[in-house]
Amino acid sequence: MIAYLERFVHGNDVESRQADEEDDCSSLCDALDLQGSIDCVATGLAGKDFGGVYSFKPLGFVKPANSDDVARVVKAALRSSNLTVAARGNGHSINGQAMADRGLVMDMRSMEDHFQVVRINGTPYADVSGGALWEDVLKRCVLDFGLAPRSWTDYLSLTVGGTLSNAGVSGQAFRYGPQTSNVAELEVVTGKGDIIICSEAQNPQLFFAALGGLGQFGIITRAKVELQPAPDKVRWIRVVYTEFEEFSRDAELLVTRQENDSFDYVEGFVFLNSDDPSNGWPSVPLDPQQAPFDPSRIPATAGSVLYCLEVALHYRDTDHPSTVDAVTNLPTLQLSLNLLQRSSLKSNAPYDHKLLSFFFFLFLLVGEFWTL
Repeated sequence: MIAYLERFVHGNDVESRQADEEDDCSSLCDALDLQGSIDCVATGLAGKDFGGVYSFKPLGFVKPANSDDVARVVKAALRSSNLTVAARGNGHSINGQAMADRGLVMDMRSMEDHFQVVRINGTPYADVSGGALWEDVLKRCVLDFGLAPRSWTDYLSLTVGGTLSNAGVSGQAFRYGPQTSNVAELEVVTGKGDIIICSEAQNPQLFFAALGGLGQFGIITRAKVELQPAPDKVRWIRVVYTEFEEFSRDAELLVTRQENDSFDYVEGFVFLNSDDPSNGWPSVPLDPQQAPFDPSRIPATAGSVLYCLEVALHYRDTDHPSTVDAVTNLPTLQLSLNLLQRSSLKSNAPYDHKLLSFFFFLFLLVGEFWTL
């Protein structure tokens, strides 16, 4: 196998190399002896990513069946001076990090469907494949066990290994930290092709290097992610601002309040002060069935962008409504309210795995303060 790889990667005749690529890829598949497969033809997806800045055609698109397959591919690259390998989750890198020009791209989503809820010192964890999508992990945890990850990213169609290799930041990070702070154990394939279990107590240097290490210290193939009881209901609120100072001041206020006296989710974003369907006023309503954003209430002094705080409170069916109202009553939180005209839409529904059903709709503009 080593001789074959060296023959492939050291070829200098570009035309000959291109003509031989398909045969080379097939031979490489046989040499690696994978339980999964290598696709040498339909490689288009492996040459693109979310950023759309770069596009590189790989030699093959590897679909590893398990961690052993990942290790075999990495070892093959290690034995070669030029063969490159990249791990691809759901393709949401923005600068070509998950591509390999005439190398091998591994489709981490093709790995075996490993999922198990375990307890460590009484605390529940989801033991999941690095190629699993967070939306699938959340669905299984909530529906089958009544549990949910303590921290996740806002966009859930990302892989576990992918976000843990970055940080995994969302509106829950102010309370629980990023996803990288909510992991008990990892299985990592190192740059030498070794499969190593690591945690704070076992191989801690690799553990902390792999978490947020951008894949430079190994490929995360499995993780134990901390869980907590899933709530029954969610009250969801969006508050819109014209002034950045008030927006940032209120955000800081909310994330510094005591846990039992504030929201469970706090996040902010900027949107265009225009009718752009993706980034303007239409992007603000939490549900397309609710009243649209009314731009006529935006003051003439507003700039080209507006600011939005998105907050949510998780609660149980047994919680008294007054308790929920006390936390989510925005005026009592001493936000930057100059004028309050309240017209809210409420809907209570079960907390579901999609996190796409929003249960309390309140749109507010602060500065020249208004609501829908």
